[in-house]
Amino acid sequence: MADFIDEEGYRANVGIILTNGSTRVFWAGRAGRDGWQFPQGGIRPGESATAAMFRELNEEIGLESDDVEIVASTKGWLRYRLPRRYMRRNSSPVCVGQKQRWFMLRLLSAESRVRFDTTSHPEFDRWRWVDYWHPVREVIYFKRRVYRRALQELGQFAFPDGPPPCPPPRRRRKPAS
Repeated sequence: MADFIDEEGYRANVGIILTNGSTRVFWAGRAGRDGWQFPQGGIRPGESATAAMFRELNEEIGLESDDVEIVASTKGWLRYRLPRRYMRRNSSPVCVGQKQRWFMLRLLSAESRVRFDTTSHPEFDRWRWVDYWHPVREVIYFKRRVYRRALQELGQFAFPDGPPPCPPPRRRRKPAS
């Protein structure tokens, strides 16, 4: 299925923050790779963000709509630009980054419902529960700002007394002269 890429080159996408109803979030390991991230995926032309989220939830981690409750979603798009080395220059239109609608979900079913075999090419092959802000420190560098913004905006809905304090952004070290 074709991706929906807007006139500025951003691919429409959904991101999923799955909570365990406590202070932990679902963190998934990329299949055959070292990287970890939240489940996410493209929105198809004519598909709503909510429909895309439920499709991706099933494709990537095997959960159905009745396994979760939608807690909240971001009000608008959160964007990140891909570093040049990750851009597919041979595709048309060229995708320069992603614009994402983020959803916070609460797991209602047993953890045993999570599975990675619903597609022939699984996105993930392992997962764990992590502290709320952990993903901001571990995700690939160019997604950190979007992760921070999504967790900040949606945290108020997960924590009645407010989310735990957000750690300061990591500063890049200047190379030694």
